[in-house]
Amino acid sequence: MGLADLLRRLSGPPALRPPGARPVGEFAALCLRCGRCVAACPYRALVPARLGHGLEAGTPVVEARQAPCLLCLLCPPACPSGALAPVGRQADVRMGRARVVAERCYAHKGILCRTCVDECPLGEEALRQDGDLRPVVTERCVGCGVCEARCPAEPSAILIVPAGAA
Repeated sequence: MGLADLLRRLSGPPALRPPGARPVGEFAALCLRCGRCVAACPYRALVPARLGHGLEAGTPVVEARQAPCLLCLLCPPACPSGALAPVGRQADVRMGRARVVAERCYAHKGILCRTCVDECPLGEEALRQDGDLRPVVTERCVGCGVCEARCPAEPSAILIVPAGAA
């Protein structure tokens, strides 16, 4: 096992990072774990990563099902270390990408449901319905997690795959 593999294992599971987060290794090295971005979030979407995140414990994460990122973009300017780069527009955010779990999705079961499509802050630019009224995630999805949080299925039928996750 090489050093990169060891560091990946010690880092814990891939985390959903705030808008503007630098690439995985760079982010963890730059983040001071000061909590300024967490304090700047008016929606309490950012929380410090728990010990289960290994070496990245204390860095900011979004737990989308509990509190998604509402793309206010107040966290990057609060970051003193540059771990969060400035983001110009909501559409420029790249936190991750939504993935529909068809087996759990009401629309895939023939039950009319538009919750994820209706709640998406970027609208049909990022999440739309196909001809059979099933949700389709587009390349414009920013991975904010609103769809995951609002999904009525339990567990959620739409999940965010964090940027940098395999």
